[in-house]
Amino acid sequence: MTEILVEACVDSVESAVAAQEGGAGRIELCDNLVEGGTTPSAGTIAACRARLTIPIFVMIRPRGGDFLYSDIEREVMRHDIEQAHRLGADGVVYGALKPDGSLDAGGLEDLIAQSQGLGVTFHRAFDVCRDPAATLEQLIELGVQRVLTSGQLPKAEAGVAAIAGFVRQARGRIGILAGGGVNEDNAVRLVAETGVREIHVRGTVKRPSAMAYRNTQVPMGAAYTPDEFVLTVTDASRIRATVERVREAGSGS
Repeated sequence: MTEILVEACVDSVESAVAAQEGGAGRIELCDNLVEGGTTPSAGTIAACRARLTIPIFVMIRPRGGDFLYSDIEREVMRHDIEQAHRLGADGVVYGALKPDGSLDAGGLEDLIAQSQGLGVTFHRAFDVCRDPAATLEQLIELGVQRVLTSGQLPKAEAGVAAIAGFVRQARGRIGILAGGGVNEDNAVRLVAETGVREIHVRGTVKRPSAMAYRNTQVPMGAAYTPDEFVLTVTDASRIRATVERVREAGSGS
């Protein structure tokens, strides 16, 4: 079998170092993997770069949820691309769609222009686009380096047929990176049945916290049930109401 590049998806410096020690050929560096990954901090990028010799591809995603971005969000993404490049990233990972599920080619072209000198991976926004065959051709035309996909199904194992179809369609013009539940037990079969030359893995284990004192009455996060089509956003009227009430209480003291 031709050598297969294993990309490790990581969300910390410790995990990035472990991925390199384990033989990963590249990392996708993220934050907030519970929502599919968002942009990591500048400190995380810099600390990874100081410790890694393998390529670092940085997730550029300003929030969880869908892949329909506003002008302000795209501005944030451009700044994050610039910062990732300055901090030594080798590539960036992003995606953008229109409300009808088609590729936001204009928005993507703008991000690609900001990514000069960096490799570009289009992430699993591809798996929720309306017409993957047409989208793949557009990505090729735009010069995207690779596409991360599970075959438009929750796990790559279930999407084998579709992934193989994307590899045939690509004909070497763009890389197809198989991801989504890929692990040591199914990787060989996935490669053999799809023809991909790159796979995307997590490879995680659970490790208990070293905290001896634990106040279990104060959780730092709410229970999370993913819903990509409902965004949690700050409401100005609720902020205003809070400000007004504390001001009123303060003026009456």
